Amino acid sequence: MARQRILLLVLAGGAGGRLELLTDHRAKPAVPFGGSYRLIDMPLSNAHHAGIGDVWVIEQFHPASLADHLANGRPWDLDRTHGGLLTLHPHLGTEREGWHQGTADALWRQAPLIREFDPDHLVVVSADAVYALDYATVVDAHAEGGGDVTMVTTRRPIEEAGRYGVVEVGSGNRITDYAYKPEKPSTDVIASEVFVFRPSALLDLLGKLAADETEEGLRDLGHEVLPRLVADGGARDYRLDGYWRDVGTVPAYLESHLELLEDEPAMRMDDPAWPILTRGGRHAPARLIRGAEVADSLLAPGCEVAGQVERSVLSPGVVVEPGASVTGSVLLHDVVIRRGARVHGAVVDTGAEIGVGATLGAPPGDRDAENESADTVVLVGAGARVADGASVAVGARVPNESA
Repeated sequence: MARQRILLLVLAGGAGGRLELLTDHRAKPAVPFGGSYRLIDMPLSNAHHAGIGDVWVIEQFHPASLADHLANGRPWDLDRTHGGLLTLHPHLGTEREGWHQGTADALWRQAPLIREFDPDHLVVVSADAVYALDYATVVDAHAEGGGDVTMVTTRRPIEEAGRYGVVEVGSGNRITDYAYKPEKPSTDVIASEVFVFRPSALLDLLGKLAADETEEGLRDLGHEVLPRLVADGGARDYRLDGYWRDVGTVPAYLESHLELLEDEPAMRMDDPAWPILTRGGRHAPARLIRGAEVADSLLAPGCEVAGQVERSVLSPGVVVEPGASVTGSVLLHDVVIRRGARVHGAVVDTGAEIGVGATLGAPPGDRDAENESADTVVLVGAGARVADGASVAVGARVPNESA
């Protein structure tokens, strides 16, 4: 029996504007996560464990920030003579080439290549969520269901559901309704941005929509493609009951890191049965200097801690000097926290420096009720300098300039 031909397409071209300063100079899928990883490591690791050997990554914004990390696909066993990793860049050429305006438009522009590859199943995923999923089992369920698209769904609180595609599911796992980012969600079941398509159904529909294209263009899959497939009765549901977290906003980015620090985290990046793979670094083991106090935290290789760190995630090369304290925060690569500084509830981007005796944010008990209902995360941009003794308010943003 011939082996099924599966193509995985990673949509890695979005601007990621909701992550604010974190995506000023990097693609959203290149944003660091969990100390030693990048967001794009999630789908690439899932593909590796599922045995999928043909992976295309569609880039657009800040592609250089991804190119170095992808390393020709070697960390995920995708550096192959035949198949493996293919990176698709925007380029000038025919009217079908160049800058795409949304996920559906991106797929339409690559349709000739996809048809030439001729996969039996087309898996399309985004690279802005944290989860572990065997794509091969989803493909098997899709093949058995016989539909045009299988959407991997999960549940989120109803107040959050309107940020996503909201689905209603009937008998036999058939999706009966799909609403893209509705103001009033009808259910708490949302599409997780993992789809398996019957290639001809998707590509034929994209062609028809492109022929009737309005001034707005094809835009995202959720605008017309998925509603059309649902209306035609060809959409099926595959429920993901495990951990799934969209990290598309700054508060969600911090919260998802803190979830890794729970006594029994819902997801372990180093789960022996399903480890998240990444490009290896060149840092020495983390160093704890006499007098350091570290609790409920993740320290990546290359960290040097002489102060206090609690419920925080430190990326490679972070330095916490004596007398400094870090709580409930995420520090990205090569951040320096000078002596006596206090960092609370902050995300500090690569290469930033927090000056001697400076204060970022405030412990939860010291925040007023008004701030507790707002975005309380302090965000410091890459390379920013917070001056000695400066005080940065709860929820503040510090761009790449001296504070």
